[in-house]
Amino acid sequence: MKLKFIPLFFAAALSVLACKQESAKLEKQEVSTAEIDQKQDFDYVVEEFADIKILRYQIPGWENLSLKEQKLVYYLTQAGLAGRDIIWDQNYRHNLKIRKALEHVVNNYNGDKNTASWDNFMTYVKRVWFSNGIHHHYSNDKIKPEFEKSYLKTLLTETNYNLEDEVFEVIFNDKDAKKVNLDASKGLLKGSATNFYGVEVTAAEVDDFYAKKTSPNPEKPLSFGLNSKLVKENGELIERTYKVDGMYHESIVKVIEWLEKAKTVAENKAQADALELLIEYYTTGKLQVWDDYNVAWVEATEGNIDYINGFIEVYNDPKGYRGSFENIVQIKDFDMSKKMAVLEDNVQWFEDNAPIAKEHKKENVKGVTYKTVIVAGEAGDASPSTPIGVNLPNANWIRQEHGSKSVSLGNIINAYNNAGGTDKLKEFAYTEEEIKLSEQYGELADKLHTALHEVVGHASGKLNPGVGETKETLKEYASTLEEGRADLVGLYYLMNPKLQELGLTDDSEKLGKAAYNDYIRNGLMTQLTRIELGKDIEEAHMRNRQWVSAWVYEKGKEDNIIEKINKEGKTYFVINDYQKLRELFGELLKETQRIKSEGDFKAVKALVENYGVKVDQELHKEVIERNSKFNAKPYSGFVNPILIPEMNEDGEIIKITVEQPESFMHQMLNYSKNYNFLPLEN
Repeated sequence: MKLKFIPLFFAAALSVLACKQESAKLEKQEVSTAEIDQKQDFDYVVEEFADIKILRYQIPGWENLSLKEQKLVYYLTQAGLAGRDIIWDQNYRHNLKIRKALEHVVNNYNGDKNTASWDNFMTYVKRVWFSNGIHHHYSNDKIKPEFEKSYLKTLLTETNYNLEDEVFEVIFNDKDAKKVNLDASKGLLKGSATNFYGVEVTAAEVDDFYAKKTSPNPEKPLSFGLNSKLVKENGELIERTYKVDGMYHESIVKVIEWLEKAKTVAENKAQADALELLIEYYTTGKLQVWDDYNVAWVEATEGNIDYINGFIEVYNDPKGYRGSFENIVQIKDFDMSKKMAVLEDNVQWFEDNAPIAKEHKKENVKGVTYKTVIVAGEAGDASPSTPIGVNLPNANWIRQEHGSKSVSLGNIINAYNNAGGTDKLKEFAYTEEEIKLSEQYGELADKLHTALHEVVGHASGKLNPGVGETKETLKEYASTLEEGRADLVGLYYLMNPKLQELGLTDDSEKLGKAAYNDYIRNGLMTQLTRIELGKDIEEAHMRNRQWVSAWVYEKGKEDNIIEKINKEGKTYFVINDYQKLRELFGELLKETQRIKSEGDFKAVKALVENYGVKVDQELHKEVIERNSKFNAKPYSGFVNPILIPEMNEDGEIIKITVEQPESFMHQMLNYSKNYNFLPLEN
């Protein structure tokens, strides 16, 4: 599970940077991290366009790693980039063809670039790069070009490039309008453009296909469908598995090459053994090997370097089976990990004291490890838009028997925080006291909520005997239920004196108040800046923040726990009783755990549809209007630092330096040039 970052009080953007005129012929323009570190201020903002802000992050302490450790980081980041094309194809079947055409124009067009049409074209290209395809990374709606169809035809003609008619037209028409559709009435697969299923496969056929699958050990169910595409051949459903000599072969063999190199510089035997299993999994595509790898990976806790690599999160599959390719390479942040290890050490206390039914509690929460890490590189579904926290593996039985790893991406969070401001907070907060609490405790509250969400929330609770995996029982609502449940664990404990007792805050009451103010304000109002007026909420994390906030607001109306105030035409949500709100969070946590433990589809559907999908249109319009005064971009993402190996005469790496890309465009074109392994037809 991953936690996507939604700034609660670091929401205002820095002023828009002046855009440099892009050149069709790129020069290598990079700035060394060492040089930037010598400056008083690191410039976190690369550029802004459309609704997006591109940031850069540092790798503090890189020079303190041994050469062997640096090599391991380098090889693992290269393994991730080698699979970059996969996420593009998974997101939509025409993405690679469209990307190639757009990049051909960027590299070869020599016409007039001082026009509004060219500016709009480049904005579209950057939006497509950011989303790993032509559908918005968050709303899932197809990105609409703000240039004429005829203009693109001219660009393609003048650069001598032919894009087949069907692919060209889909850029502009209404076909495949939504990447992930969660409205069952429109057809979960028919209404989704993701490339996880053949276009003729129906949701009912998927259910029937996997209902017939049985695991060798029912108590350790395999993750059926995780690494394959389900298609029809001669009228029969078959899985096209992602593996060597299978689907995505060309990229996977490159991924394996780098993983083999990584294995040679592993920090210890446990790490090397896990890498060997990951290589075997990519080679064979066997789901049993994937489980074996996850057990080995979660138990390999020693060392300074770790990674996430594979077909992992299922958010992009409306049926919740298929994993998107992603890669995150991370270095332990020793100082912060030591401070946060207290949560790991006390995870059983949190489980024992959770307000959930006794039969749904784990008697022994095993092997939860929590670290704050420094990201050294990301790829696939984790880039350019990145999570700030991750808890893996996702299989419930592995979590219960072997534990899980929870990480907070410290330098990513730091970059977000340093690129923001407080103007938006002052617009939507009702009182000076709210603002003061957020300014004093908001950042710490965010960090602790992330930590509690990942290390306690996702590790908490258990399924009733005989209840299937949540993707089977809760179906399209599984992801948002799980994210909301983990959020509720964090919210319930953020005001608990235990956090102060553990030395995590100097005032648990003020910390909790700041967290509750920010969460309710965001869940009921400010996150609406991320969706178009008139649209429903589709994304799992946004849905969970709204259904959590809307549920406690409604249930607390009689006692006026959260008050909706209109002052001078502006709406505010003000918490009048924080302790009663905490009790409501506890009640909802108990219910969400029951739903998960019992696999209650009817209840989860009612919860999400009644509270998490529909938007108050008048309030939405007001929020957008109030937000329009800011230059703040609702979405942020990152360029990656570039690791540059220096070789000796024998071709051995003797040094690795870190450089920062100056432009988003340069990095995207560089990736397409050097990691373009998949053919246009898969």
